Amino acid sequence: MSVVLIIVDVRFTQLDPVRNIISSALTPVQWLSDVPSNVALGLENIFTSRESLEEKLDLMKDRMLVLERKSQKLASVTAELNRLRELLNASRVVDEGVVVAELIGASPDQDNQYILINKGFQDGVYLGQAILDSQGLMGQVIEINEFSSRVLLISDSRHAVPVQVNRNGIRAIAYGVGSLSYLELGNVPDTADIKVGDLLVSSGLGGRFPQGYPVARVSDVQHDSGRSFAHVKIIPEAQLNRSRLLLLVFKQSELAKQINSSVGDNSEEVVNGD
Repeated sequence: MSVVLIIVDVRFTQLDPVRNIISSALTPVQWLSDVPSNVALGLENIFTSRESLEEKLDLMKDRMLVLERKSQKLASVTAELNRLRELLNASRVVDEGVVVAELIGASPDQDNQYILINKGFQDGVYLGQAILDSQGLMGQVIEINEFSSRVLLISDSRHAVPVQVNRNGIRAIAYGVGSLSYLELGNVPDTADIKVGDLLVSSGLGGRFPQGYPVARVSDVQHDSGRSFAHVKIIPEAQLNRSRLLLLVFKQSELAKQINSSVGDNSEEVVNGD
């Protein structure tokens, strides 16, 4: 019977409807036969071993630490780039020649507020040279070594800067009081037209500091009827306790000296060579 059915199925098409009906009837049976393997595979995926989970967790922790380190480095590089951009914008405003210097040390003593920079005699630094950051005047060079220099900050109690009110030209002297957060104006008449928010710039008097650089901004003005002078407190424009990249400002006369000196040295070398 089986042989006859096979021959009839191969040679003729009369049994095709019967075969389709049987195939359709067996479909649920085939699906049910796959259920155990599908359930086992699903349970295996759900109930992962504890060791595997711990390995994956350790791997994720390691990756997270690496990404956090890269993120911190990126934040530092971004901040450094922003500071360089600010410094570049500040150097465009300066009329004199400038050289970028880097802070390499700072005094921990509040009574001696100075910093060390990585420029010295080899870079043409001279005594009294003005130092700026991207915001304003920071101080002046008071000591020079071969490869470094000491800069006295404007906040030091021994430091004084001739300034003038940018709004109306009133002149005064800005004195350091030993604090990085504020300075004071000395001998300001009680009737002087100075207001909170006024910008004070270097006046250029005395020839020490070039004229027109931002120094501080008025934060408080107190008038005492019993005194002839007002008490004026000002806030430095420069970031005295944060700036690391600085500008050494060269006066035109100093630039000319350096150029003449370099030209003279070169001519001597040529003569000696001949």
